Amino acid sequence: MTRRSALMAGLSTLAAACTPSLATFDALTPKDSGARRVLRDAVFGTEARQRLDLYAPEGTASNARLPVIVFMYGGSWASGDKDDYQFLGRALASRGFVVAIPNYRLVPQVMFPAFIDDCALAVKWVTENIGAHGGDAGRIVLSGHSAGAYNGVMLTLDERYLLAVGASPRIVRGFAGLAGPYDFLPFDVAATRNAFGRAGDPQATQPTHFVRADGPPLLLLWGDRDTTVGRRSITSMERAARAIGETVEARIYPRVDHVGIMLALSVPFRGNGPVLQDVTDFAHRVTS
Repeated sequence: MTRRSALMAGLSTLAAACTPSLATFDALTPKDSGARRVLRDAVFGTEARQRLDLYAPEGTASNARLPVIVFMYGGSWASGDKDDYQFLGRALASRGFVVAIPNYRLVPQVMFPAFIDDCALAVKWVTENIGAHGGDAGRIVLSGHSAGAYNGVMLTLDERYLLAVGASPRIVRGFAGLAGPYDFLPFDVAATRNAFGRAGDPQATQPTHFVRADGPPLLLLWGDRDTTVGRRSITSMERAARAIGETVEARIYPRVDHVGIMLALSVPFRGNGPVLQDVTDFAHRVTS
């Protein structure tokens, strides 16, 4: 086994072992050059987890007005930490974006819709503060993986969340989701029961219920070996969006599983699929 093969095998094992906590993987994996974390633990609310980090290309001027990506991590709405995603923040930032990665409150402390409310507050903070860090508050793309993709698409499609915190939904130029659950009734697994089981109107929890012809463009990405979020979510979402006239692109990567689609954003696992290229090409296009 070559040194590189050994490194890849070791990182793959770490990623699997550390999921849903990626701290060890993030500490050891090579990061993209040309980008750095420029702000840590910015406060966007009164709760302890209402904090976010910012990443930007090296040397970004405060008046640069770069497009912005707000990325929400996954973890079944019950785990995750922004500090474990430095590899992801630097990867996206190295492609010419200012990137925000927020924490949000988790199950069992909260249930639906509190984690979406927290992400709405994070987006509001971005709109009010990103200009001081080289970002353009009028050119924001929401993105996320798994449960984070759910949070992001709900903010994108159901305007009530951003309006409730005093942010304009019109600043969202598009949404890029990695392995997101968009159509998952009934709540028949522990993760959805714990997060959504007390929802008064189950339909109000489903992203497919909120597609709209005037909604921002959607990019839906999924791996065909994903046994955590099934094909139904991406096909139902694509079908619902197309039926109502919302712009949508869907891409399925062969031999990629639920975690692998997110790890494809990291330097060692770019061979999993062109996820980084697809997300950043889309984000540049919708913010151009």
